[in-house]
Amino acid sequence: MLAATGIVFALMGLGLFIPGVWLLTLGGSAYYAVVGLAILAVAVLIFRRSAEALTVYALVIVGSLAWAIWEVGFDWWQLVPRGGVIALLGIWLYLPAMRRRLPTDTDRPAPGLPIALSLIAAIAVGVYSMTQDPADISGSLPVEVVSADPDLGPTAGDEEWHQYGRTQYGQRYSPLQQINIQNVGELEQVWQYQTGDVKLPQDVTETTYQVTPLKVGDNLYICTPHNLAIALDAATGEETWRYDANSGLEPDRQHQTCRGVTYWRDPARAADAACAERIYMPTADARLIALDARTGTLCTGFGDGGVLRLERGMPYNPAGYYYSTSPPIAVNGRLIIGGAVNDNFSIQSPSGVIRAFDINTGALLWNWDSGNPDDTAPIDYEAGETYVANSPNSWSVFSVDEERGLVYIPLGNQVPDQLGMGRSEAVEEHSSSIVALNVTTGQREWVFQTVHHDLWDMDVPAQPVLIDLTQPDGSTLPALVGPTKQGDIYVLNRETGEPILPVTEEPAPGGAIPEDFTAPTQPTSALSFKPDMLREKDMWGVSVFDQLACRIQYHRLNYEGRYTPPSINGTIVYPGNFGVFNWGSIAVDPERQVMFGMPTYLPFTSRLVPAADIPAPVEGATASEQGLNRNEGAPYGVVMGPFLGILGVPCSAPPWGYVAGADLRTGEIAWQHRNGTVRDMTPLPLPFKLGVPGIGGPIITKGGVAFLGATVDDYLRGYDLTTGEQLWQARLPAGGQSTPMTYMQDGRQYLVMVAGGHGSVGTKPGDYVIAYALPES
Repeated sequence: MLAATGIVFALMGLGLFIPGVWLLTLGGSAYYAVVGLAILAVAVLIFRRSAEALTVYALVIVGSLAWAIWEVGFDWWQLVPRGGVIALLGIWLYLPAMRRRLPTDTDRPAPGLPIALSLIAAIAVGVYSMTQDPADISGSLPVEVVSADPDLGPTAGDEEWHQYGRTQYGQRYSPLQQINIQNVGELEQVWQYQTGDVKLPQDVTETTYQVTPLKVGDNLYICTPHNLAIALDAATGEETWRYDANSGLEPDRQHQTCRGVTYWRDPARAADAACAERIYMPTADARLIALDARTGTLCTGFGDGGVLRLERGMPYNPAGYYYSTSPPIAVNGRLIIGGAVNDNFSIQSPSGVIRAFDINTGALLWNWDSGNPDDTAPIDYEAGETYVANSPNSWSVFSVDEERGLVYIPLGNQVPDQLGMGRSEAVEEHSSSIVALNVTTGQREWVFQTVHHDLWDMDVPAQPVLIDLTQPDGSTLPALVGPTKQGDIYVLNRETGEPILPVTEEPAPGGAIPEDFTAPTQPTSALSFKPDMLREKDMWGVSVFDQLACRIQYHRLNYEGRYTPPSINGTIVYPGNFGVFNWGSIAVDPERQVMFGMPTYLPFTSRLVPAADIPAPVEGATASEQGLNRNEGAPYGVVMGPFLGILGVPCSAPPWGYVAGADLRTGEIAWQHRNGTVRDMTPLPLPFKLGVPGIGGPIITKGGVAFLGATVDDYLRGYDLTTGEQLWQARLPAGGQSTPMTYMQDGRQYLVMVAGGHGSVGTKPGDYVIAYALPES
């Protein structure tokens, strides 16, 4: 036993000392080299059967404890990897069976008091730290009603949910209050439906359920990843009709998803006429399909027999490179739609053009191309005219202010995302921005850029939220709230694009590759969830060993804070590609003028690979956003993915995900709490609330409750909007990476969640639509 113990201590000492010296040469902490040397000394003393081993190891425990507290304070989840293994070995040495084998000169067992005291100190610190949460911000949002009669956007009534964000304002706010903070804990499942559309073995990685159902009349309308359109009875969940678009499978699609469908009522048709009410569904093979909302049959007067082909006018059209994953906007007799262009596949890619089609016939009315922004006259497909290749695209959801005749477009970046050389002036102006277009003509009214010369794939990912903000003098300003991947939430005047909350330009890191450049400054909003700069002490791991490995990686990679440019050496990108906020956006209460969101913090790494060093593609292989992206035709490809340690856990310390509330009038963050557990991230179902990543969106109800799924543990949760306190949760049968919705049917308020998982974040796939309500009694 003594020899085995000595070997363990020797191996541990070497495992800390050798990489610890490496870390020290990189400019990192000296702790690991010092403590590794000390543990090697303990191993020597054990082999010599010297009782001094216990005293020296007691000093190792005390020194490690003092160092850990100095680095991270009383943060339990950061103290554990620093001291867990060290404390366990201390307990082993303290056992009487070990102390008897390390006798003193008088042949008595080695004295256990020093090591016992050190262990008691470690336990006391551990117990105390379990009561602390340095990452938590406690507080309350204002509860007073600022606007008693707010503008919610055009709506068919409080009981409905007609648009992706309930109305074209994208607030994700429901005026219903049957479910409220007093009774939300009583919610129970009342029906469940399965679509039958399940993830297939040959599907691309990012096959995901992200749909938010619509509720119109007695029906719910959904779409599925493989483009089934389905109508359900809103009270029972029974299927009313389904339509299969037969969009097929294509290995070069980057995403296989459908975030929602669009509903439109034709005011010129009798209520019982065919296609008087319509559902429009975008498909993964770049079509837009019009269906009769009552029957699910094609509306043959639209496009070509009910189908519009969106690849027309594209300069390049490789299979799977272009499609729309988000529902179009229906406004003033127009369908306005963008499309997703695959990231980092090729410089010969389709255009990111925004187009308006006649809602009845599908005729092209205008096109706005960010690569040619001044000419919106419809191009002539038949004459072979094409849009600008690779122009920044909009894959997310638009918002509309009908009164002002403006549609608001969240724009992405030009591919390749990490290479900025050769971009035109028009692309430089519009990349990663929010653009307001005239609904009638498509002409640009204003543009607000959120990242200059974007080299990080910081698309504006979320539907802008429209709200009238009350000013201190009682007047109101028409506002737009734009969440971004980099964590800034811009509050702009939606008429002019000018900031309402201050925006400053802050110095940004340089050091781009010789062929490229970086912007000297980047904008930051007064309302920002941007992360603090990562430091070596923020590195994490399950144990002291993988934490040490992450520290070494931290120093080997390029990193000077937010907007550190991509490099051949490798760069830490933080916030990472998932962003602080993504397509799930935020939810806004227009009465109290506050917001609820889910900021996520997960660093990525990116490394540029010279084209000459990229191996020839393997037949049948597909490109991916996480891994090697070839960037065909560009001088560099890019390898990117989450910044993970040797055991596959994040190198950055938790929390990785929060829920947060902020006052939109002042820009103050009122509260921020860890959100979600590692139950579905670990082999054992451990309910530890570290605060986990997520992707999906929240909603708010007038009852004071915010609802959110999204996290990588499979739960739907309800929160008190005022304080962020979790009030209710329900276990989901699959990942909940969609945005919930709520409606009233026959006097009963329902909460509906689609649970089908998300390929990129690895949650459990499924095909569930689940409804919850209060008990009828």
